[in-house]
Amino acid sequence: MSLSLWMLLGFAGWTLLVLLAGVGVRRWRLIFTGEAQLTSFPGDVPHGSVPYRRAVRAHANCVENLPVFGAIVLTAAVAHLGSPAIDCLAVATLAARITQSSIHMLWPETNTTIAVRFSFFLTQIVAMIAMIFLVVIAVASVG
Repeated sequence: MSLSLWMLLGFAGWTLLVLLAGVGVRRWRLIFTGEAQLTSFPGDVPHGSVPYRRAVRAHANCVENLPVFGAIVLTAAVAHLGSPAIDCLAVATLAARITQSSIHMLWPETNTTIAVRFSFFLTQIVAMIAMIFLVVIAVASVG
């Protein structure tokens, strides 16, 4: 299995970890201590502490970006385009995702933390665009 596919699996695992540790633990603690009911967490109404809401948003960010990263990595894999450059960009994407999510969940929101978090988001976008570019160039040169 290519390193890029391992990074895709890692991205999926990170998305689940953010859900379980960032959102699930807090919800279940409130439910088990009797501080909340199962129905206390409507998806269309802001609720919970600020760190909890940031964890929910960090998970949503992962869910929003996982299919895009997956489409790129799987397209490269199906086209048999494993390359060190694509693998390196996939590693950069996952590392930046983990860093962005961690900052989102663990640091209070200030202009500085938002700017730092955005820089890691931008790193992911640039890496994924570069991966697309490499796939297109490789396919075009074969065809």
